[in-house]
Amino acid sequence: MMRRKGAIRSAGKVPNRAKAIRLAGLCVLGFTLAGGSSMTARGSSDAERLMATGFFSRQEEPLRAYRAFRRMHAWNPKFNQEAWLEAWTELKDGKFQYEVVTERGSDTIRNRVLHAVLKREQELVASGDTTRADLTPENYDFSEAGRDTDGTHVVQLTPRRKDVLLVEGKMVLSPDGGELLRVEGRLSKNPSFWTSLVNVVRHYARLAGVRVPVATESSARVKFAGNAQLEVAYEYESVNGRRIALSGANLAAPSHTAVR
Repeated sequence: MMRRKGAIRSAGKVPNRAKAIRLAGLCVLGFTLAGGSSMTARGSSDAERLMATGFFSRQEEPLRAYRAFRRMHAWNPKFNQEAWLEAWTELKDGKFQYEVVTERGSDTIRNRVLHAVLKREQELVASGDTTRADLTPENYDFSEAGRDTDGTHVVQLTPRRKDVLLVEGKMVLSPDGGELLRVEGRLSKNPSFWTSLVNVVRHYARLAGVRVPVATESSARVKFAGNAQLEVAYEYESVNGRRIALSGANLAAPSHTAVR
């Protein structure tokens, strides 16, 4: 997990800083999406070879609907700013909605990063464009890279195109090759002139038989703003209509009823 060093206090709003911080947050939007976990092996010789050795052999149920409590934390050490936001999020009937429960910290980061990320995710889902991030042969070439020291399988990911939703990196599978544990790497395309070195680690788990993301850690280098970081954690109440036991015992009730 990526962690900041020391406490960071909120600073006042500065227009140029606000623009830079907003770019830092939006550049990692693709990896806050609670979709993008599909993984199939059709139509690729590399994927077919991996399937023969046990990879991709499970017939996956796609993530069609969920309700989840999302915790978000973003910070920028150079400008001495950080913020937190917690929200209920829901994917249903092809629409993404969210309801903010609590938020605190820098107004700039809350409004220009955390709220903006949720809003942009809503727009992406509405456009039907989320499959651009899926782990499929349409998006990636796969090549086996052996085992790590802990016995997990490592599969190299090479994007088939330059895209801000695809990573150049690897995916890590369980020792038996049947479960996706995490995806990590660098975005194959910088989101803008202002951002570079966008690194992402995304963790997965299987809930109610469906593979879902449970945490994302990302960092980006932003011109004039330095290093900006974002962490997102998901706790699911339901997946594809099936109830999931929440691990958090003290989830707050919504502080306002407007659903976006």
